[in-house]
Amino acid sequence: MIDFNHKSAMLCALKVPLHIVESRRRQLASWLQQQTYVPLQDVCKRFKISEATARRDLAVLAEEKQILRTYGGALSEYNARFTSFMERKQSAALAKRSIAAKARKLIKSKTTCFLDAGTTIYALAEEIHREPVEELVVVANNMPVAELLAQTDGVHVHILGGHFLHRQSVLAGETARKALAFYRIDQAFLSAEGMTRDGLWNSQDEIVALQQRVMERASARIFCVDRTKLDRTAPSFLAPWSRIDLLATNATPAQLAASGIPTSKILK
Repeated sequence: MIDFNHKSAMLCALKVPLHIVESRRRQLASWLQQQTYVPLQDVCKRFKISEATARRDLAVLAEEKQILRTYGGALSEYNARFTSFMERKQSAALAKRSIAAKARKLIKSKTTCFLDAGTTIYALAEEIHREPVEELVVVANNMPVAELLAQTDGVHVHILGGHFLHRQSVLAGETARKALAFYRIDQAFLSAEGMTRDGLWNSQDEIVALQQRVMERASARIFCVDRTKLDRTAPSFLAPWSRIDLLATNATPAQLAASGIPTSKILK
């Protein structure tokens, strides 16, 4: 039996000049480098192509080892190479604990906090675990954070849905963003990959989209960022300093001032 739909799609593809197809695939590969997981439907919508064409493009990029194919979509090769959560957790551990201890002092009983995906935020979860907060609700997309705090007296853990990125140990995507509508967040504790005079930066559009949605839902936005991120940018701009309430960091006021970062934001 002839599959006319498949045959028709192939004929349509042949009508498109090769240089246009190659240009689209380069744009697709570049876009995926800024994402986490991308469903097939999103590829079709963004590039205005059929599912059959999207599958062919993804197959070519996968063969060239620029992406990883997953069920129903694709994952950029960047995410496959991303340093695992456990590997990052061991880096600058003392600095992370110092930052986390400062942030922990802000958390009060009978409040709702959002805990982000970074390893400094995990250090904050460890502080909460050591010194529990009565009737604290924690909303998280960080699986290690959720697992740790689920064992903590007085803490009620809510996990956002979404696509699970195993090396980052986080949940992301549209489902996670939509789930935030169910929560009113008193304090959001967030992470970033870079901080400059312009504001804060992170490495992936999908993570930034979730963080920005969290910031919209939160009464207070506290970023926990160690000094190794100072004067560094990342592919995605997250937020200007005007949208950030406090910065918990081990960078000194002099270091921050030299980089043009407002010292009034520093958590003492």
